[in-house]
Amino acid sequence: MFDFVRKNTRIMQFLLFLLIFPSFVLFGLEGYNRMSDRGEAVAEVDGQKIRQPEWDAAHKNEVDRLRERMPNLDLKLFDTPEARQASLERIVRDRVLAAAAEKMHLGASDQQLARALREDPTIATLRKPDGTLDMERYRQLLGAQGMSPEMFEANVRADLSRRQVVAGVTNSAVAGKAVPDVALNAFFEKREVQVATFAASDYTAKVSVSDADVEAFYKDNARLFQAPEAADVEYLVLDIDSVRKQVAVSDADLRTYYEQNTARLASKEERRASHILINAPKSASADDRQKARAKAESLLAAVRKAPDSFAKVAKENSQDPGSAANGGDLDFFARGAMVKPFEEAAYALKKGEISDIVETEFGFHIIRVTDVKAPRQRSFDEMKGELETELRNQQAQRKFAEVAETFSNGVYEQSDSLKPTADKLKLSVQVAQGVQRKPVAGVAPVLANPKLLTALFSTDSIEKKRNTEAVELGPNQLASARIVQYTPARTRPFDEVRAQARQLLLAQRAAQMAAKEGADKLAAWKAAPAQAAVGAAVLVSRVDPGKLPRPVVDGVLRADASALPALVGIDLGSQGYAVARINKLVPREVPAEAAARQDRGQYLQAWADAEGAAYYDELKQRYKAEVKAAKPAPAAAAASK
Repeated sequence: MFDFVRKNTRIMQFLLFLLIFPSFVLFGLEGYNRMSDRGEAVAEVDGQKIRQPEWDAAHKNEVDRLRERMPNLDLKLFDTPEARQASLERIVRDRVLAAAAEKMHLGASDQQLARALREDPTIATLRKPDGTLDMERYRQLLGAQGMSPEMFEANVRADLSRRQVVAGVTNSAVAGKAVPDVALNAFFEKREVQVATFAASDYTAKVSVSDADVEAFYKDNARLFQAPEAADVEYLVLDIDSVRKQVAVSDADLRTYYEQNTARLASKEERRASHILINAPKSASADDRQKARAKAESLLAAVRKAPDSFAKVAKENSQDPGSAANGGDLDFFARGAMVKPFEEAAYALKKGEISDIVETEFGFHIIRVTDVKAPRQRSFDEMKGELETELRNQQAQRKFAEVAETFSNGVYEQSDSLKPTADKLKLSVQVAQGVQRKPVAGVAPVLANPKLLTALFSTDSIEKKRNTEAVELGPNQLASARIVQYTPARTRPFDEVRAQARQLLLAQRAAQMAAKEGADKLAAWKAAPAQAAVGAAVLVSRVDPGKLPRPVVDGVLRADASALPALVGIDLGSQGYAVARINKLVPREVPAEAAARQDRGQYLQAWADAEGAAYYDELKQRYKAEVKAAKPAPAAAAASK
């Protein structure tokens, strides 16, 4: 486990971001509230509007924080309608909880504030070796976000207050042993079933439809044959890559940059260490942790007496599966790769030395440093290519703001064409056909951006064919577009969709025929159960549906099984029909006590989360929370259009 975390630091950071992204860190509601009041209202809470610039700024801030923490992360993952919608939902949630906290007169004490600041990982990086906070770096970091320490701490207090709103519900969730066991027993219960399937596809050949039938179906279902509004467009994109291409870096600039950053550019010291881990997670009981420490101390005494036996002792006793087989060897690592207590202990040792017991979140470690790689200063020639990339990126970042202003002014002032701005900034005007208000699968990412599409399909843009304003798509990326040819939404003519209408009608009638035969068989088999022609018996459960389709499994598990065997019909919609015979119930296997406790704990957590979610939904209604921005269509639905 310890070895996995060391080798997959970036993955762990990314997962933590998705699971627990604190809204207040270095930004908070104070930052949101400072945004302009102008712009379209995208949501409203307790009579207070949340506007487009506020949403944009909040999303950009989250992406920027990600970029700072994980420079190699592909930020395109967050340049999606779904990611942007999640940012808006977080703002709405903060506003709802803030309103509730204010009405309930909830606050945070100085002690709670101090504890939150101590536990904040961002603040932890600003601490000096003696544990005190480097106030100068603290102010600089907050100043870069346009905040003072007082503003930041006020945001932390506000966040702590918001947390208390739902915590009062989730922390009070109580369930004894009986209630979870009843629910869990039902959840893990299996049913032995036999299934007969009446697939709609098997009846297609038996269906015949006339031209008149097809035309009548077309008239009755015109909505199925709609062609959405579409436009042929031109668009122009300004991003950091296009600016970077125009940046020239001379050898003299590179050499000066190298000389100014000699210390920073030196390679970092690396250490190679082996360790012996005795597992003792924080969730373990005090007695179990004491036993683990005692074992670690006995092993420490053994390797202190015979240091050369360290690898053998680690192989036989270490509970880190990633390194035990290699004698505890963790290979070379630099600072930042290990958890803090482990790193501090390893970097305090000389080559060959063995540490005292080191306690981390994983348990108790004994560390031996086996090698040290001293930092080496690479020559200018060795680093020239790397330096050129770094300096070019820095200059492009500085130049982007200037070029972005030129871009924004150009597309606005010469609104009947994108070409003048493209020529001035050495960009290329791109074209696309059949662009829709709701993006279809495969469209260029720029033309899937909801902000750009909203501007592009505005009344002014459609009627006057003007450039849209410069729209910020993401960090250091602007775009403008204009409609060249617009086609309004329409019902496609019958001759154009005749074949499609025929196929849809055939599928509909085949499904109806399958459902009728399935229902008839169900009635007959209920009258004469022995004649039921069902398939082989299989066991299914909510955890393991086997090879049966989920709708069939759901129908089987919902059916009344008080009298067995029982026959149940399941309408599969366009897929047909199924008849299932439930033969017997197979109770949940009695789990070991430790597993049972864990299951009950997960049940209680799920129950608490559900109560918290229900309470939040009630608060949304109480404070009239409304998201006005259109929610993105599910990916599957969008791809099927």
